[in-house]
Amino acid sequence: MSKPNEPIVTHIFTADPSAHVFEGKIYIYPSHDLDHDGPTNDNGDQYQMEDYHILSMDDANSPCVDHGEALHVKDVPWASKQMWAPDAAFKNNTYYLYFPARDKEGIFRIGVATSAAPAGPFKAEENYIPGSFSIDPAVLVDEDNRAYMYFGGLWGGQLEKWTTGEFVADAADPDVNGPALGPRVAELSDDMLTFKSEAKEISIVDEEGNPLLAGDEDRRYFEGPWVHKYNGKYYLSYSTGSTHKLVYAIGDNPQGPFVFKGTILTPVIGWTTHHSIVEFQDKWYLFYHDASLSGGVDHKRSVKFTELKYNEDGTIQTIDPYNN
Repeated sequence: MSKPNEPIVTHIFTADPSAHVFEGKIYIYPSHDLDHDGPTNDNGDQYQMEDYHILSMDDANSPCVDHGEALHVKDVPWASKQMWAPDAAFKNNTYYLYFPARDKEGIFRIGVATSAAPAGPFKAEENYIPGSFSIDPAVLVDEDNRAYMYFGGLWGGQLEKWTTGEFVADAADPDVNGPALGPRVAELSDDMLTFKSEAKEISIVDEEGNPLLAGDEDRRYFEGPWVHKYNGKYYLSYSTGSTHKLVYAIGDNPQGPFVFKGTILTPVIGWTTHHSIVEFQDKWYLFYHDASLSGGVDHKRSVKFTELKYNEDGTIQTIDPYNN
């Protein structure tokens, strides 16, 4: 049986869970950490993932099922390595799997694969999405059936190398006293395979409307965007990276701006933190990962979940996964 704050599977290492309710079940789209003992660095070379396994749970108390390999890097014509954090969406009677990987030049791009079933297998498109770059795609299909992709990650995710609109391999980090880099958003075309227009940067501001600064590592965007709706508001949540928190901001428009509100999840065991938020059977759940199962090895992580609760004013109650 699945239990809150315990690994939902233990036979493989999993991370970066994107959870969705499809066909009356919770489907989880995680990355699949390889069990290796290679070196670790800020570029993320230790994250050598090469395929995706899709998981599902009938409900929050049910055992988690591994549906096997749904897509492998060798079956993606444009990709060379590092199948990092994915997401999925349903539209046009089709399931779409969105995933980042390095292209043949070593630049991260975002690809898409399709299936008739939520667990796959998925067939990748020949090329990555034109105009896509960086990592961590997350897709919101809004109530008006318009779909938006959010993406971007610093350091290993290369986001800071794209500030000119072109890839600059030796680009400097943002000035700590200047505005932080925001995630990118692009509306998806009706067929969900391309961007309707060029991706644009999302503004995340404080309560006074001032942009968060790059040196504000407790609040600034680092990677792992996720957008969900609650009581008509859009919630953008993300990882702060170097300070290892999941935080969130609220807005009235799916493309921002978003006003910073606070912390969802305090730091977990391991360097990375990455999540999703989903409503199922009248409760809300946070899916996340930590490295407890591997004894703290950064690149051998395990997906977990816990209930997420809102205050009456719409703010989210901070979760400490080890004292819940």
